[in-house]
Amino acid sequence: SLPAKLINGGIAGLIGVTCVFPIDLAKTRLQNQQNGQRMYTSMSDCLIKTIRSEGYFGMYRGAAVNLTLVTPEKAIKLAANDFFRHHLSKDGKKLTLLREMLAGCGAGTCQVIVTTPMEMLKIQLQDAGRIAAQKKLMAAEAQLSSSSLAGAAKPAVETRTTATQITRELLRSKGIAGLYKGLGATLLRDVPFSIVYFPLFANLNKLGQKDPNVKAPFYVSFLAGCVAGSTAAVAVNPCDVVKTRLQSLQRGVNEDTYSGILDCTKKIWQKEGPTAFLKGAYCRALVIAPLFGIAQVVYFIGIAEFLLDMLPKHRA
Repeated sequence: SLPAKLINGGIAGLIGVTCVFPIDLAKTRLQNQQNGQRMYTSMSDCLIKTIRSEGYFGMYRGAAVNLTLVTPEKAIKLAANDFFRHHLSKDGKKLTLLREMLAGCGAGTCQVIVTTPMEMLKIQLQDAGRIAAQKKLMAAEAQLSSSSLAGAAKPAVETRTTATQITRELLRSKGIAGLYKGLGATLLRDVPFSIVYFPLFANLNKLGQKDPNVKAPFYVSFLAGCVAGSTAAVAVNPCDVVKTRLQSLQRGVNEDTYSGILDCTKKIWQKEGPTAFLKGAYCRALVIAPLFGIAQVVYFIGIAEFLLDMLPKHRA
């Protein structure tokens, strides 16, 4: 049933995000740093420096936004895919690859309603620590090079903002469109991701089915979700880099600003080279693999069906 699908998708999202959020934070910071302003050399370096400068919970900056909105986002994505697969099937027959891709395309298009503002707010909070650390480093270097230490300016203290404050400011200055900055880039990432992910998962999962009428074992669904998720994540990583850059409202010192998708792509290619489009790719694979593996296992177990079945008994 639709309620069960929505609950399953929400539970899967909450569990997955909690497990992999620090890696997602490292991905955002690695993608946003530009040549000449590099604060981190790798995912592990980013996480270690984040813990040292911001504490353990610094790795979870922006997690509240994700945990709040990931439930409707994952619920829409998974339920929409099932909806389109059902309506594209003919008399319950097996879907062709093209129809599976169309179903994934529909799911990816539907989810951006929630994904875009969620990613927009999350990126601001995730990247704030990197920008603050960069400013402190440059202030410290200026202090050391100054001939008069007494007259040197003290490093500025970071003023932490919340998702609510950012939302209010965007709505006040730009209206609802402010929360949907980077919508085109989000579509360019999420639609191809779903086109790759859902057909690949469905076909990998079928390999573990001994009988077409019986579900594959839960570990097969988990592995199929991991492999399909990581494959799709790496395939669309260039679009994710562009999306992250476009949605970042604050820039580090001497970092480029962008007017749109083409401008961003051109500047990254010219100034940072083609390999810049793979920044954070392994982080994104590490985030997406368990996230979708967990999602498929939750779907397999059917937690929502169990909870919904218990409600009438509880009322009785």
